[in-house]
Amino acid sequence: MESLVVNILNGLSSGLLLFMLSSGLTLIFSMMGVLNFAHASFYMIGAYVAYSVSGWLGFWPALFIAPIIVGLLGALFERFSLRRVHPFGHVPELLVTFGLSYLVLELVRLIWGPSAVPYQVPPSLDGPLFTLAHVKGEGLHFIWGQASDALCGAATDNSCTRFPAYRAFMAGVALFMLTSIWLLLTRTRVGLIIQAALTHPEMAEALGHNVPRVMMGVFGGGCALAGLAGVIGGNAFITEPNMAASVGSIIFVVVVVGGMGSLAGAFIASLLIGLIQTLAVTMDVSLVTFMQAMGWQVNYDSAFYPLLKISISQMGPILPYLLLVLILIFRPKGLLGTREE
Repeated sequence: MESLVVNILNGLSSGLLLFMLSSGLTLIFSMMGVLNFAHASFYMIGAYVAYSVSGWLGFWPALFIAPIIVGLLGALFERFSLRRVHPFGHVPELLVTFGLSYLVLELVRLIWGPSAVPYQVPPSLDGPLFTLAHVKGEGLHFIWGQASDALCGAATDNSCTRFPAYRAFMAGVALFMLTSIWLLLTRTRVGLIIQAALTHPEMAEALGHNVPRVMMGVFGGGCALAGLAGVIGGNAFITEPNMAASVGSIIFVVVVVGGMGSLAGAFIASLLIGLIQTLAVTMDVSLVTFMQAMGWQVNYDSAFYPLLKISISQMGPILPYLLLVLILIFRPKGLLGTREE
């Protein structure tokens, strides 16, 4: 029971990190209609910049400095490159952002090398937030922080599962970011200007607002969100040149499943995919074991037997893509998608 609870929490924290990463892409698409193929590259830049800054100033300054740097880089890219091809449609935008992803990859290899860098979790967050201990004869115990050896030591028969403090920190940052974006877009003058520039650009310009500058800020802000995800996720997983490629495809799965341009849809899809990926790893169950448990006859000589013995844990990496296929078949707009393209 305690393992299931911690696995669910791990899945939710992974899903919130996915949302942190995909929210920037969702905002850029919903505001500008640009599908940024280089979004995962800004995530990688955020992780590497945070690694370098944390080596000089520590993790906490890097948490604020790295997203700002990434956001500025994204704004410069929109101003001097993307804006020039925007009038020609989606295909040139896809091509220029696709080319940027390769350029960023080579620059990262030149500056930081082809191997992983030792970007570590800060010592203040390196440890369990709480421990769930199943004590024989006493049931489930909740202990803040690290449990004592008397309760969870190797000499005991108790089952103990720890939830990392950094996972809780990831979830907290993602929820804070979601709340901040919602308040910015719905409760501030800046949000009203952004929405006006999206729906009625001519009227916004007539009122004295610089619409191209607003779009540049939106693109830079979306890239800054990807950079923040890199700061948080780079040390939780691994910071290496292939990290953008490893998350690039799953970002688009989240955006499509949630609905193109829907921030709420991206949030739900991120949590759903995070839970699917995390819980699937713990389920070593296949159709063969299920049939055996039900007392059904298993034909070991059947041509389909190799497929029947594939466990859910082995299928874990492809389950989000199966969900994507089902969504495209039965609800092409996504869970909460409303945008017509």
